[in-house]
Amino acid sequence: MSLRAELARLGIRLVFKSRDEGPPDIDKMRRKIDRLSRWIINPPRTTKTAHFSAGSVSAVRVTTPQSRSDHHVLYVHGGGYNYGTPALYRDLTWRIADVARTTVTLPVYRLAPEHPFPAALDDVVTSYLFLLSEDIDPRRLALIGDSAGGGLVFATLLRLRDAGKPLPAATVAISPWVDLSLQSESSISFGRTDPMLSLTEARHLAANYLGSAAPNHPYASPIFGDVSGVPPSLIQVGDDEMLRDDAVIMAQRLRAAGCEVELELWPRMPHVWHTLARLVPEGHRAIERIGAFLHKTWAQAGM
Repeated sequence: MSLRAELARLGIRLVFKSRDEGPPDIDKMRRKIDRLSRWIINPPRTTKTAHFSAGSVSAVRVTTPQSRSDHHVLYVHGGGYNYGTPALYRDLTWRIADVARTTVTLPVYRLAPEHPFPAALDDVVTSYLFLLSEDIDPRRLALIGDSAGGGLVFATLLRLRDAGKPLPAATVAISPWVDLSLQSESSISFGRTDPMLSLTEARHLAANYLGSAAPNHPYASPIFGDVSGVPPSLIQVGDDEMLRDDAVIMAQRLRAAGCEVELELWPRMPHVWHTLARLVPEGHRAIERIGAFLHKTWAQAGM
């Protein structure tokens, strides 16, 4: 682990880790994230960012000079299902577009508690089907999501498969939250030591999103679903973050179902460290791994 990454862990704890063990103030957290997003350095000037409507869902499309118009990524941002915006990811998504030579689309999905399950899932599915309606070949399409977005990515795959819709060629999940029951060993043992996440806050966020749904509903917690037929997946997670076991158990379920999966445990990396690629070398290397995985998967599909 680099010194920069160690310092980043300390900084993240100061910004995100609340000493208050009560219910999180969603409005306050959203304002904090909005202020934080203003400090994120903009992508290079050669990056193009366009706002458009993906059916009924607002979306953002990111391209760089390296992007191919016939290869696409649908990127689903995280934020505990309760907050988060594409703007917070503008220093990450252009890097993915560049290294994978692809066009990246980010849906602005509805957030809990105002819009509980399955609103966010509905919006991601709508965005995916919109891309298909643009005559995008699913064999040249990948789904990527981080944290809650990682859970939404796998839930989207299950719902698309169940509906008989074409699936994308590949999936990448970064520190995915795929178990809203929060019963895993790492959720409990790392709930206090994780520099960003806490078990108490996560339980409140999960309750906000679930509403009246059960935490083991496969479209809310895909770790409890039948994952057969899921396309090749790359899962990356820090080895001591709270959601480590979500990633590990999800990879085990995929392998047991006969799916191709690569699981990477990164020593002492904080939650979704990819967003720190400008500062932390491990973030840059993890994004390069995503690019290599997508290139390999598309090449194997003859794309």
